[in-house]
Amino acid sequence: MKRRIKSIIVFMLVFVMIFAATACNKEDASKEEETTAKETTQKADTEEKEEMVEEELEFETITWLNMGNIPTNGRMEATMEEVNKILKEDINCELVLQYIEWADWQTQYNLTLASGDPTLDLIGTATDWLNAWENTKKGSFMALPDEMIATYAPKTWEAVPESHWDECRYEGDIYFFPEDQYSQWTNHGMFYRGDWAAEAGLDDVTSFEDLETYFDGVLENHPDVVPWDVSGSRIVAGLSGHYVNAYSDLFVINGISAGNFAPFYVSQADPYTVVCPYMDDMFVDYAVMMKRWADKGFWREDVLNYDGDTRELMYVGQTAADQHHTQTYVTGTRPNMDLKQPGSDLQMYSFSETSKNLVRDIVTHGACAVAANSQHPERAIMVYDKIRNEETLYRLYNYGIEGVDYVITEDGKKDDPEGYDSSTMSLGINFWWGRNDSLELDNAQHYDGKWDLYDEYNTYAIDYPLGKFIFDKSSSETLIASIGDVCSTYIPTIAWGKTADPAAEVAAFQQALMDAGLQEMLDEIQAQLDAYKAME
Repeated sequence: MKRRIKSIIVFMLVFVMIFAATACNKEDASKEEETTAKETTQKADTEEKEEMVEEELEFETITWLNMGNIPTNGRMEATMEEVNKILKEDINCELVLQYIEWADWQTQYNLTLASGDPTLDLIGTATDWLNAWENTKKGSFMALPDEMIATYAPKTWEAVPESHWDECRYEGDIYFFPEDQYSQWTNHGMFYRGDWAAEAGLDDVTSFEDLETYFDGVLENHPDVVPWDVSGSRIVAGLSGHYVNAYSDLFVINGISAGNFAPFYVSQADPYTVVCPYMDDMFVDYAVMMKRWADKGFWREDVLNYDGDTRELMYVGQTAADQHHTQTYVTGTRPNMDLKQPGSDLQMYSFSETSKNLVRDIVTHGACAVAANSQHPERAIMVYDKIRNEETLYRLYNYGIEGVDYVITEDGKKDDPEGYDSSTMSLGINFWWGRNDSLELDNAQHYDGKWDLYDEYNTYAIDYPLGKFIFDKSSSETLIASIGDVCSTYIPTIAWGKTADPAAEVAAFQQALMDAGLQEMLDEIQAQLDAYKAME
């Protein structure tokens, strides 16, 4: 396969060299007739060779493992039909999307990668939320030699700076394509209605205390509304990590999760010393507050079993809040609320705002890997390079079919067609693994205050300081599993206020963590951080 595709590149280079030589010969008028004859012969010869290569290039199906619920409105299928027409013509292949749906996505994603499925080719991944380094060490991804990327993804190879490729290397080899050409903020916060906040006497929400005042106001002024009608079965950790974000300068060390939880942090003041915020008195304060919120009725009594869609409930006015990140706010929830709840003035309380604790996205927050057992990695890489860098494919894959899924305004912005409803008509391809600012269309439907919000973040955000730190957990698997089990036992009940005595429950949680080997785990992480710091 590699020999066949390389032959395409060889013939292209030969053709360019022939063309250049021919152009030079044209300067000699006396040889014009001879040159013309040569050009005709050479062109015919080149076309014959290219036809031979096309016959050799067998048709292949490339499967891309993607995140998100499987679309059911037909728009993904219609778009992929157009995508595959181009891929068939250009490189004789088709692309099929395989989804990991949001129900139990962490478990299902890792199980799928662990299976070593030979039908997978491209895999959406991330080092901060999809355990990319852990899966690299487990052998789920293919090492990609520099020359392989340069040959089959030349545009991406040239666009990504060396320092960013370095952040994708493990033991010298590149394992990911980074999404480093796209501007976004994925810091989390709570979306709340500005009109209902004003009813509660708030100009804005900048703390958990303000959020409590807001929810109190919703209960008083809108008694038929659940203030935050959240699914505890989907968000098992509740606001625990976000409270840490709001009331400290701590941030999570990427790539060291314990099941669905992230117990290991460093601080802006000292990014080379590991701590566990669950052991801090701050966690008691959090537990007490969540117990109070549960008793007040800020969410359902059966929150841990409830599986409703909070965002859709907010769109129809049945709940007062939703929780996700800035990108969701500016691209989706704010524009949708302006349409579905006019005058709601949806705002976002970024949890980072309280203590100005914000870390920018790393370049591997969205990334693409090649499956370790891919049967045609070269063609897969070519597909990735084309979608990431070629305008026609990029727009199709990201936006859908022009005139149906989107329109372009007179001033060159992407807009929704008349009657479009993103809740029921969205594309659902979810290309989060290689977006490209140079090919992005400014979106007329996005919140027009997003740039002010981004500018505000940039006044205090910092770069993640441990971009090349890769924790080796080969000797810590048992400890991590034990700590994860303890977190699964205690955090959901603490986070959703299902405790008779929050302080006592946190004390029991802390003791259980120590019994599970937390201190030993912290010592191991610290030893590796010390070694990393010494090499910096």
